[in-house]
Amino acid sequence: MRLIITIFGFFAFMSCNHAQNNNETSSSKKTKKQNKMINKNYEIATFGGGCYWCIEAVFQRLNGVEKVESGFSGGQVKDPTYKEVCTGKTGHAEVIQITFDTTKTSFAEILKVFFTMHDPTTLNQQGNDVGTQYRSAIFYHNDEQKRISEETIAELNKVHAYPNPIVTEVVKFDIFYKAEDYHQNYYNENSGEGYCRFVIQPKIEKFEKVFKDKMKK
Repeated sequence: MRLIITIFGFFAFMSCNHAQNNNETSSSKKTKKQNKMINKNYEIATFGGGCYWCIEAVFQRLNGVEKVESGFSGGQVKDPTYKEVCTGKTGHAEVIQITFDTTKTSFAEILKVFFTMHDPTTLNQQGNDVGTQYRSAIFYHNDEQKRISEETIAELNKVHAYPNPIVTEVVKFDIFYKAEDYHQNYYNENSGEGYCRFVIQPKIEKFEKVFKDKMKK
């Protein structure tokens, strides 16, 4: 609880279109304008925080998150399979790619959830999941995401929010490979399985307790 209070205290401190072609109908103009405004409000974030089943289930419940996909980033092999990534030889991390509405949440708010819901101090490991594919990572999509990520990590280390230094890597996003279909929406479709009940469910319960005011209605 003290760790959560420290992290929240830090984040509380940090918190301080054109006309279309003339032959289009007015209805189609309005629809295109609305779609353009919606797309403009959307942003993408890509995180590695251990098994993607766990963090996918958490972020699916965060208000403002429109889509969460599980997959792989940061490696050298094109379009890897789950089995290939599990060997640790492709260089990829298991990640989630989040599409969020910036009018409802922010990258800084998403980082708050990210750093609360996994251990960013264990190198290439989350709990019993061990290997480079389980590393803590932020794959930034623009300079602003890079700045916020680096400043957040520096400040969390400065205030000793965790017993050990943060090892989360901050690297430029290159490409995201979506994992096989059976990995998507995993908890929601397999909540009765042992891993879901004993590993993912406690994370969801923690999220619901800590971020109850940030949950989707």
